[in-house]
Amino acid sequence: MDNAKIQGLIQQLAQRNYQDMFANDFLLTWEKSDQHIQATFLVADILRGLRQRNISTRLFDSGLGISLFRDQSTRTRFSFASACNQLGLTLQDLDEGKSQVAHGETVRETANMVSFMADVIGIRDDMYIGKGNAYMREVAKAVQQGYLEGVLEQRPTLVNLQCDIDHPTQTMADMLHLINHFGGVENLKGKKLAMTWAYSPSYGKPLSVPQGVIGLMTRFGMDVSLAHPQGYEIMPEVEAIAMKNAAAAGGKFTKSNSMAEAFADADIVYPKSWAPFSAMESRTQLYGDGDFDGIKALEKELLAQNAQHKDWECTESMMASTHGGEALYLHCLPADISGVSCKEGEVAASVFDRYRKPLYMQASYKPYIIAAMIMLAKAKHPADSLAAMLQEGTARIR
Repeated sequence: MDNAKIQGLIQQLAQRNYQDMFANDFLLTWEKSDQHIQATFLVADILRGLRQRNISTRLFDSGLGISLFRDQSTRTRFSFASACNQLGLTLQDLDEGKSQVAHGETVRETANMVSFMADVIGIRDDMYIGKGNAYMREVAKAVQQGYLEGVLEQRPTLVNLQCDIDHPTQTMADMLHLINHFGGVENLKGKKLAMTWAYSPSYGKPLSVPQGVIGLMTRFGMDVSLAHPQGYEIMPEVEAIAMKNAAAAGGKFTKSNSMAEAFADADIVYPKSWAPFSAMESRTQLYGDGDFDGIKALEKELLAQNAQHKDWECTESMMASTHGGEALYLHCLPADISGVSCKEGEVAASVFDRYRKPLYMQASYKPYIIAAMIMLAKAKHPADSLAAMLQEGTARIR
């Protein structure tokens, strides 16, 4: 990307209405306006362009980015670290097992104690239905109170790195990948995207990726098809959001219990395992009650249920049924690859290997999306800040 292209993107950004993203959080994509979403994509592309030109994008001279991961993570963990570093923030991970949280410290106290000189807090809490997003909002409320009371010199921005409802950094990265892959957002209108369940030999995978995909992709006039076996339903309120988005954007949102039907003539496919909404509700209740025998019984039940649907696999024959036999394959990674990471899984090894480079490109957008979310929340005039970075041209490597 040359300087003229970057300058053009900055000019587009200056024309967007995104000012109320300043001093705000990013928790769910459907809480953000179309202008907010477009601004995030633009900033991410600009930051990527500056990086490619070896131009420094240090927005901060000092400050902390705090990360809290309540579930395992590779891509999102390192993407958040990369985003903070790119903007000039030092990263500090909050390990609850090594903190006073283990001794009963309250959310309000923890949130304020870790937020001195912190500019952003990234949280991943996706394991329990009704808990993750609610916890993030509790943290946000606590730091807002600390800021208003003068305890904190600045109010840290909260970024949802995956919760029980949505995975905004993932789906925004997915969407930016699609925009660039198809040569512009205008080329996505009418494209068919199949968001389908796929078999996994493990249980309890979060609902947030399929919910995030249908909650975001339906805003772009696409034909979004959600498919899963009976009994693997997602949150009905998110389906309602997808239906509303599709109607407003002139697209479609359909549901079926057939992977083949969803894949037929699809331009984009996203086969991904997830646990049934009702089962995730049960697991949350069992953990709340401390019923570990019940949890073991539920796990056994769900693994047996999964095993009934091993034919839900992204195979070569399934891919051949897509548009021109060349649909773009997406996955948030890691995928359960048949014959590689497991005996039978979500995707055939030959399919995964053929799309390995595009998958890595898909993942590469996440650090820039996260950095864009932070920048739009912390810089009063992001377009001016980015223009200054471009003009100054300070070399990242000297």
